Amino acid sequence: MTIRIGILGYGNLGRGVECAVKQNPDMELKAVFTRRNPETVKILSDTAKVYHIDEAEKMTDEIDVMILCGGSATDLPEQTPKYAAMFHVVDSFDTHARIPEHFAEVNKAAAEAGKVAIISVGWDPGMFSLNRLYGEAVLPAGSNYTFWGKGVSQGHSDAIRRVEGVKDARQYTIPVEAALEAVRNGSNPDLTTREKHIRECFVVAEEGADLKRIEDQIKTMPNYFAEYDTTVHFISEEELLRDHSGIPHGGFVIRSGKTGWENENTHVIEYRLKLDSNPEFTSSILTAYARAAYRMSLEGQKGCKTVFDIAPAYLSPKTGEELRKAML
Repeated sequence: MTIRIGILGYGNLGRGVECAVKQNPDMELKAVFTRRNPETVKILSDTAKVYHIDEAEKMTDEIDVMILCGGSATDLPEQTPKYAAMFHVVDSFDTHARIPEHFAEVNKAAAEAGKVAIISVGWDPGMFSLNRLYGEAVLPAGSNYTFWGKGVSQGHSDAIRRVEGVKDARQYTIPVEAALEAVRNGSNPDLTTREKHIRECFVVAEEGADLKRIEDQIKTMPNYFAEYDTTVHFISEEELLRDHSGIPHGGFVIRSGKTGWENENTHVIEYRLKLDSNPEFTSSILTAYARAAYRMSLEGQKGCKTVFDIAPAYLSPKTGEELRKAML
């Protein structure tokens, strides 16, 4: 059975989902929905069409899972509950501090509509979240450490672009090397948020914009920059395109823990990502979880889920027998 996929939002993430669907033979892209004039949006797929976002509610019978590709700052808090009332949905909401309230809103809408909604899917939250859980469960006497970067954060870059007077921006998250090495050595350091990462922002301001106000607004932004040492560089649009056009990222989840009667043995678990394209990798994860949403819906499940609630077998196109034979 072919899973019919819809994409809501055709930016970097949406284009990545389109590419990911092509790699999954049990899926087909049915439609792309945009807030722009559909005639101006050119997609790569020959078999799908572009529609205005207002057309989505008329196509509930034609799409099995809608993958929501908006930003976490303002799009997804509104869009995910709205569309979870119409479709099985997957989103990449990544504002960690607001996940509980987002879950509650989406769960209400999805449960009432009998739909499956999977939120906060990506590599963090998402794959990193799973590795934190596995590490803590296996080594309860220990500590989790998460380091991001060096790389471009899509969510943080998007948050900067929402600041009045900002034309475009890229934000790099950079681990503090000394903190990373201390964790790898198994010394279980007690690190503050500020001691683990720095944030570096490259901003193209609109002509005549108040640069001091923009810088202050970025540095004091809660949940994004207020807790970090943040540097803001104002550059030209040409410099941004020349020096910051790629979207690499990556990071580490490390669990350092002790075992033994007297906690005499030290163990370090490390999971690492090194990504050429942050949005394309995130899109690939979203697409795998779209398969999970569809399979869970066939079982009659409903409501909001996270990666913690979903068995790995739901993500794979292989059968249980194939997985046990090839991967176990």
